[in-house]
Parts: sequence; structure tokens; C-alpha cells
Amino acid sequence: MATATRRPDLEWYSAAPAPVVLVSGPEQLLAARAVERIAAGLRRGGAAPSTTVLDAGAYTKGALLAAASPSLFDDPALVVVESAERMNDEFLADALAYVEAPDPDVTVVIRHGGGVRGKKLLDTMRKAGVPQYACAAIKKDAELVEFAQGEFVRASRPIAARAVRALVDAVGSDVAELAAACKQLMDDVEGSLTEEHVARYYGSRVNATGFAVADAAIAGRTGEALSLVRHAVSTGTDPVPLVAALAMKLRTLAKVGAARGRRMNPGELGLAPWQVDRASKELRRWNADTLAEAIECVAAADAEIKGAARAPHFALERAVRRVSQLADG
Repeated sequence: MATATRRPDLEWYSAAPAPVVLVSGPEQLLAARAVERIAAGLRRGGAAPSTTVLDAGAYTKGALLAAASPSLFDDPALVVVESAERMNDEFLADALAYVEAPDPDVTVVIRHGGGVRGKKLLDTMRKAGVPQYACAAIKKDAELVEFAQGEFVRASRPIAARAVRALVDAVGSDVAELAAACKQLMDDVEGSLTEEHVARYYGSRVNATGFAVADAAIAGRTGEALSLVRHAVSTGTDPVPLVAALAMKLRTLAKVGAARGRRMNPGELGLAPWQVDRASKELRRWNADTLAEAIECVAAADAEIKGAARAPHFALERAVRRVSQLADG
């Protein structure tokens, strides 16, 4: 293979067949999708390509060349090499030789999950101009939102930005589960997707309505928070999960605020990285005194709602109003 200028990394959703393809990065779902797209590009007349899967960590000498031999029946051939981040010396030697002179009628996909092992092979492929499809980890809140938004864009389905936000809040940071939730919504709902659709399908799991109230209150959007509370109550939502969502948000702020300057990682806090990033931004409106008052206010409301008062809905609304006012300064 002739030496060429290194190509920029490509996105997983643009993956296409080539004599040698590098799929790199730790996000398993995206890597699997990239391989699926390459396989789809090789289909002829609806027939799937002849596929061989090799494990670079348990590789035996000569296996790559044998798998990459063209079919006698002219069927498209696909060789997928998994776990290149754990490659043994036998695979490294065979792969270096193959990349120099690949068979143009076969597609060899090398899947590398990250790390420095196999750097010589990675550098050789990149210098040779092998297309590389990036499958970077999706952990931060903004990355999860961007991924979910992309799912709808790629399917040409319009969705409100707040609906994407609500879906990520409801489903959480598991990328595979988030992708499944996006597909489920698109399969079950026609036309444009809204926050109401997300609440209908996922509110019972994590109470998207409760988190919407909490988000608005924490951000100091008093009018919006009260409107959401009143709508939730009027449609039969129990006040208990609403105040619980608000309490959970405040506890997260308190954890992240207390860890400032102590160099604690998200795992030590019992939080995902995206939760820490988001709480750090939300804390800009808060200080130790206002946060303490908000926590006490919500704790009192929780007690009232659970039996200490005769008007739980009023107690909830009063707590949401006070938290919003504290956030608004």
C-alpha cells in the first residue's frame, strides 16, 4: 500500500468498506454499528458478505492471510479483527505485512479499543491512509445529549431540544440503553417528538416530570418550575416523587460542592462523570448557605407531604418556589 498523508478521523456513522479499515475507540455500541455499516456496504443483491471474526489477543500465525483469501465464488469477504488493543506478537507481525499489500477484493476491519498496545500497527495504518472511524467514549452530559440528538437527526425525525434533554435525564448514561430508547420513541410515535412523549414513555421509570421540575427550580426558573408542578399535580402525579427528584438534585449539588478542591473522582462520589460536570455548572448559582437552606426546605416539605401536613400539594409548591428563589439570588 503506497504511503499517503494521514486522513482525519471519520465518524462511525460514515463507515464504509475499504481494503483495510481501522475502527478505534472504547465505545462498544458505536464500534459495532460501524462494523454493521461496513457489512451493509458489502452486501450484493441482498446477500450478506462471508464474514470471519478473529481475536487479536488469541491469534495464531497465518490466520489473517487465510481469512483474507478471496472467495472462489466471488462473494464479498469481510474479516473483523476484535480486541486489537490486546494483540499478540503473531498478529502484529502478520497485520504489519498485510497492511503493506492488502487484497483489494477483501475488507479487513481492525477493531482497537484504545491504549498504546499495537501502536506500531496503528501508526503504520494511519501513515498508509487507512480510513479510521472514531468511536470515542460517551460519558459527559453534553456528549450524551449530542449522541441522542444525532440518533434523531440521522433518522430524519424532528425532536424538541427539551425532549432530548428529558430523555437523557430519564434514561441515564448507558449509551446502549439510550440508543434503544431513541429507537423506541421513533417506532412508537409519529411525527415530531416532544417532551410529553418522553414523559409518557419514560416518566414511570425515572419520573422525567420530577427531574424537569428539579432542573427548573435549581436553575432559578421559578415560573417554569411552578407551572410544571401544577401541571403534574393536575394530571394526577403524586407529590412524593416530585419532591424526591428535587431532593436528589440538591444532594448531588452538595456532594460535588463538598468535593471541590479535594480532587475526588466521580466514582468516589458515587456519580457518573456527566453528573459531576452538570452539577459543577449548576453550582455557579449556589453557595454553601443557600444550598443548606434549600436542603432544609425540601426536607421539611418531604415530611409534610408524607403526613405531617394536610395540604401536600401546597407544601410541594412552597418548597419549589423557595428553592427557585434561592437559586435566583
